[in-house]
Amino acid sequence: MNFRFDISKKFQCLIFSITMLCVIISCQDATSNNNQFDKNFVHTVYFWLNNPESKEDRKLFEESLNKFLETSKYAKTNFIGIPAGTDREVVDNSYTYALVVTFSSKEEQNLYQKEEAHLLFIKEASSLWNKVQIYDAIGLD
Repeated sequence: MNFRFDISKKFQCLIFSITMLCVIISCQDATSNNNQFDKNFVHTVYFWLNNPESKEDRKLFEESLNKFLETSKYAKTNFIGIPAGTDREVVDNSYTYALVVTFSSKEEQNLYQKEEAHLLFIKEASSLWNKVQIYDAIGLD
């Protein structure tokens, strides 16, 4: 049996590992705030800023993102993070920000995509990034 991974399998493993780490951290944060982490629908977003070294761009991005999350009608729990700087072959530290948001259902996540707060965030902050990668997952029963 050959256990050799090709590059795409390594990348899939990496993304899964990062997503699960973010989910665990978000769950711990939600518990400490007496919020219930909802595993029904997890929306994980990675942002690569155009100018990741710019303090001004980071400030604008964080302000817009926090305003959006504070006013969203549908996002139940959330986590905003930056790369942990872990040095392992399967870890991708190339993104600037990670966002994990949970929803009660796929339907609520669909409503979130169209809500005014989300659209305003995209309008305000999209000029700051050059890449966004999203992974959506639903919990196991």
